[in-house]
Amino acid sequence: MTTGQAGRRRSRQVALQVLFAFDLGGRKDRGGQGDAEVAFETFADHFELPPGARAFAKELVSGVIVHRDEIDVRISASARNWRLERMATVDRNVLRLATFELVHLGTPAQVAIDEAVELARQFGGDPSPGFVNGVLDAVAMNLAEVAS
Repeated sequence: MTTGQAGRRRSRQVALQVLFAFDLGGRKDRGGQGDAEVAFETFADHFELPPGARAFAKELVSGVIVHRDEIDVRISASARNWRLERMATVDRNVLRLATFELVHLGTPAQVAIDEAVELARQFGGDPSPGFVNGVLDAVAMNLAEVAS
């Protein structure tokens, strides 16, 4: 793993933790860039990150918060028989993070899914990696169908 990949992985870890805290805090604000900035600065100061990794983590958190409604619709359409609010908080936010990367950053599906599964393995319960993998496979397939 190169330094850049390690930095991006660390950025994703911090972004997930910030989004988790934001979600647990009951924040229902949607689409506000100011909310995203406040959320990131409130929670991210608890994590040590090099400047480049911090910038990517902030981009991830801001993007998920600003586009959360659209991201949630995509996840809900791909998670058959699972309502978003019933998902484990970690799983829901791993899915949001990876879906944002797929849709808005153009991260290759294999990379976004692999990184999300690793986050689910690290922070979620035993069923989390398989659940995240299945939902994100469906999200990626839906994106591919729309693109073709």
